[in-house]
Amino acid sequence: MSTEKRQHASEPTKIGPFLRWAGSKRSVLTVLGQFVPSKFGKYVEPFAGSACLFFYLQPRKAILADLNEELIATYEAIKRTPASVAKGLARLPFGKEAYYDIRGNEPIKSAHVQRAARFIYLNRFCFNGLYRTNLEGAFNVPFGAPRNATVPSLAQLEQCSAALARTRLLAGDFEKVVTSNVAKGDFVYLDPPFFQTEGRVFRQYNSKPFMRHDLERLKRLLRQIDAVGATFLLSYAKNNEAKDLCRGWYSKTISLQRNISGFAGARGKALEMIVSNNPLTGRQE
Repeated sequence: MSTEKRQHASEPTKIGPFLRWAGSKRSVLTVLGQFVPSKFGKYVEPFAGSACLFFYLQPRKAILADLNEELIATYEAIKRTPASVAKGLARLPFGKEAYYDIRGNEPIKSAHVQRAARFIYLNRFCFNGLYRTNLEGAFNVPFGAPRNATVPSLAQLEQCSAALARTRLLAGDFEKVVTSNVAKGDFVYLDPPFFQTEGRVFRQYNSKPFMRHDLERLKRLLRQIDAVGATFLLSYAKNNEAKDLCRGWYSKTISLQRNISGFAGARGKALEMIVSNNPLTGRQE
């Protein structure tokens, strides 16, 4: 019997993401984890967001990428200097007036620690954990008055830093990131913003929302991942567009808690599709 273990099967201490994020899959991590291959070369996530599946799995080798440069810069700062970021957070005052002052004062891009502390602070105290910018790229989400929001502890940032130490971080387009870096035996997790032609769905995360042509690129990318011999797992809202994405692949419907709504009482269950080029029959061996 082989003694080789899962890449993430050494049962590391479970850590959660240090960011809130619209569309987070935190509530279904144990479900998603069932469909991750036992063995893979590297983990690749081109729509990183809060990277909750990455932190849940803690793979030994990974690439995290996102079009959001502020997000990737924050991950870089946590990876390199978590204690400095924690000190920077501790200096920031709480409250609505302070929030708008901090939101209105963007640090220079070379001030890595201050930039990361500001990003985390705004994420923790903004409305619903949204990341949204105006056409000029300025963060414009209002104060959220969260009841129990706190900034991440130094211990949590240090745990996340340890996971990120083995990770390459890239700011860029999802298609370019995957086609340039995925090889045979890799595992790719994709959790893109949703595009749909009917109904309302939040996708305006920045000045370049996810549109129909991006969905076509995503469909093409799934075929490319499969062609190189890598495994993909895709999360997507259950809608007409998802049906098209599922065509030719294995798929399953799951239920998760909706976390975007103006009122907490309106945040019900939502149906999503998980799609893969591997059979979705439970823990993959």
